[in-house]
Amino acid sequence: MLHLPHSSACDPMGIIRLRFRVLLGLSVTLSLTACAPTVRRQVVNPPGISPLVPAYSVAIRHGDAVFVSGMTGIKPGTQDIVNGGVAVQTRQTLENIRTTLRSAGATMADVGECTVFLLDMADYPAMNGVYVEFFPVDPPARATLAVSALPRPAARVEIKCSAVIRQR
Repeated sequence: MLHLPHSSACDPMGIIRLRFRVLLGLSVTLSLTACAPTVRRQVVNPPGISPLVPAYSVAIRHGDAVFVSGMTGIKPGTQDIVNGGVAVQTRQTLENIRTTLRSAGATMADVGECTVFLLDMADYPAMNGVYVEFFPVDPPARATLAVSALPRPAARVEIKCSAVIRQR
């Protein structure tokens, strides 16, 4: 409830001045809100790393946040999975993620979380041995799951991650 000084309650001009101040304050607030920058959602599809199907983007940048879709160890410029087992595929997957993050203005150090999908949990040590090379200090939060299949039949590992771009 708004309490007016006694003199304003009896003074119609005082009430008019108060209303004017309230409306002026509201007008300034609305003007400043209208000028606030809008955060734009940007699709990030780096050259050489295109989505397997048109139903998703390789990554999305929304303000300072970057969301990288599940990536596999494809050879850039092709849709072919690299040969050589889970360690080689993990390395190529993380290189593809690094390329995608760079295209969005981020680095591996900006990654806050990863989810790793393995066809066989017995591949965990080989995957982890390569993974720690890409995140040697303060690694992101991570979950690793065994799955029955991946969208690319030759893939043994898929990794998705999210990053927040730090001010440098």
